[in-house]
Amino acid sequence: MRFPGSVFVSSVLLSWFAATNLVAAQGGPAPPPPVTVAKPLVKDIVEQDDFIGRFEAIDQVDIRARVSGYLDKVHFQDGTFVKAGDLLFTIDPRPYRNSLEQAQSAVTSSQVRLEFAQSDLDRAEQLRRTGNITDQLYDQRRQSFLTAKAELDRAQAALRQAQLDVEFTEIRSPLSGRISRKLVSEGNLVNANETILTNVLSLDPIQFYFDVDERSFLAFSRQARGGTNTSANGETNEVVLRLTDERLEPRKGHLDFVDNRLDSASGTIRVRAVFENKDRFLTPGLFGRVTVGASDPYRGILLPDEAIGSDQDRRVVYVLGENNTVNLKPVRIGPRIDGYRVIRDGLTGNETVVVNGLVRVRPGAPITPQMTTLPPVRERNGS
Repeated sequence: MRFPGSVFVSSVLLSWFAATNLVAAQGGPAPPPPVTVAKPLVKDIVEQDDFIGRFEAIDQVDIRARVSGYLDKVHFQDGTFVKAGDLLFTIDPRPYRNSLEQAQSAVTSSQVRLEFAQSDLDRAEQLRRTGNITDQLYDQRRQSFLTAKAELDRAQAALRQAQLDVEFTEIRSPLSGRISRKLVSEGNLVNANETILTNVLSLDPIQFYFDVDERSFLAFSRQARGGTNTSANGETNEVVLRLTDERLEPRKGHLDFVDNRLDSASGTIRVRAVFENKDRFLTPGLFGRVTVGASDPYRGILLPDEAIGSDQDRRVVYVLGENNTVNLKPVRIGPRIDGYRVIRDGLTGNETVVVNGLVRVRPGAPITPQMTTLPPVRERNGS
C-alpha cells in the first residue's frame, strides 16, 4: 500500500539524491534527507487474541433399529439433508403385523371372558342377598371376574406393544441435519438396539470448541466484560470466525460455554462458541480460527510496523522536533489491530512520527519532512 503522496515523495527522493551528489561534488553540506512523517492513528480499539479450534455438531445421533428384522428398504440418498420425522429405513413389517392381529384377537377374547365373568358375578350378588348362594361360591365367581379383568389388561398391554413394534419397523430421523451413508444394505438382518444403520448431524447452528491457555484466561477474567465470559452485563461476548483459507467474509458468533475447570495436563480450559450456519457451509470436524476480545474498549495509539525501530533491547520511534530534527523515543508495543501496531506506552498521540525512511534518520539530525495521513484501516498484508 502506498501512502498518499508517495509518488511525490519518490520524486523528492530523486531530487534529494541529485542535489546531494551535486553538493558533494561542490564540497558543500548535504541537504536533509526527505522522510515521510505522520500523526499516529488514535481511535477506540479492543485488543484481540486468536485461537485455533474445531467445529462440532450440537446434536448427533447414531440411527439404530428398535426391533429386529430384515432391512426391507432405504428411503434416503447418502449425504443428503433430512428433516426431523423423515422416513429413513423400513424393516420387513409382516411378522409384526401378524403379532398385532394376534394381540387384537387376544384383547377381543379377554373382553368376552370379562363380560361373562361380570354377568356371573352380578347374578351371584343377587343370590347372596337372598341367601341362596354360599360365600365360597360367591368368592369363586368374584375371583373369576378379577382374573378376567387382569387378563384383559395384559392383552391390552400386549396390543400396545405390538402396535409399537409395527410403528418401529419404520425408522425415522429424530432431528434435522445431514445424514451419512447407509451402513447396512437391503436384505441384511438388523438386530434391535445394536446394529448402527447410519448417523445424522445437525448443522444449524453449529458449535466451535477451542482451548484457552491459563495466562490468557486469567487476563480475560480480570476484564470488566470478561473475554471468555458467556455473558457480561446481559450481553453475550461476540467472537469472529475465520477459516483456514480465509476466502470468506468473517462470521460472527458468541460464546455460550466455558468449562468449570482447567485441564491440569495441558494448562488450558475448554471454551465453546456458537455460529449460525444457514448456508450449511460449516461442517463438523472443520478447523477454524476465532478472534476473542482481549481487553475492554479504550482509546488506542496506532502506528505501522515500519515506523518502529529497535535500539538494543527496546523499541523506539523517531519523533519530529523543533527545526525539523528527529528525537528518539522509547515505546512499549502491543498487538496488531487493523494492520497497525498498538503503542501501549511512550506516545500521547499528538506527536509527529517518522513512518517511512528510518534508515535515513539519526537522533538529533535534521530531515525534510513529507507529511502524510494514516488511513483508518490498512490492508491485511500491511502493505
